Amino acid sequence: MLLLALTRPTRAVVQRGIRTLITTTTTTSTDSTSHAYLRPYLQSKDDAQPENEDLEGVMCLVLNRPETKNALTVRMVEEMREGIAKLDSMPISSARILLLHSSQPDLFCSGADLRERRTMSTSQVSSFLDSLRDMLRELEGIKIPSIAVIDGYALGGGAELALGCDLRVGGENTKIALPETKLGIIPGAGGTQRLTHLVGVSKAKELIYTGRHIDGVGAECIGLINTYSPQPFQSALSLSRQIISSAPLALASAKTAITAATRLPLEDGLDLERRVYNKLLDTEDRQEGLKAFKEKRKAVFKGR
Repeated sequence: MLLLALTRPTRAVVQRGIRTLITTTTTTSTDSTSHAYLRPYLQSKDDAQPENEDLEGVMCLVLNRPETKNALTVRMVEEMREGIAKLDSMPISSARILLLHSSQPDLFCSGADLRERRTMSTSQVSSFLDSLRDMLRELEGIKIPSIAVIDGYALGGGAELALGCDLRVGGENTKIALPETKLGIIPGAGGTQRLTHLVGVSKAKELIYTGRHIDGVGAECIGLINTYSPQPFQSALSLSRQIISSAPLALASAKTAITAATRLPLEDGLDLERRVYNKLLDTEDRQEGLKAFKEKRKAVFKGR
């Protein structure tokens, strides 16, 4: 990777450049007023540099309430659902991977907006939790791989948001916690379930019972994040490059089979694996993969 070969000072400049790109390209008259929005990572001619060619197809779902550390509101959840629906309607050949991140560095999501919560009735809180739960299920169910860039606090609903992604990267600013038991409740948008699937029963109980914060290093040690890096967004882009080089239909099929493994008996899971495997055999991408291997070149997959 070009970025991995850069010296430390240059990498710092690149990282600042990336963050500047995130900030400056999300301040349009529409996006600056949105609590969350979907955009392509490469969205201008200036972005279309040779070194970025392999990032075509990277989509970003951007959290845009930095003044509240991206606390989740009713509107924010609705706008995230709109972005996910738009993403799901895009061809798999043009939307290859999703990065979930903040519009500003050193942030992720601080959980539910408690100021808004105090103004809500019991029925409104219930409706909000239903919508949040549905949004996370929709995020989890998108066809393409997803990566949460946890460059800051991921608390309560913010942690649950990160758990809805396929992969997670973190860094020096990462702090993850499910502190609901300290408030007299429990995680209500999938935290008890997804965390348990990810780190196991005992560790999930420890984190939820205590509500303690876990930093990036500790999160990587227990498998709560996939990668710890001083530059989480840079790490997410590096991971995206590796993933995008795989065939999109194969990635979607792998996601289907792996996700089902947590709920199916082994024999049923093996049957599902074989069914989705068989569907790939006659695809153009399968033939392109074989041809590229024979010709010792990089495959050009088109999602067909």
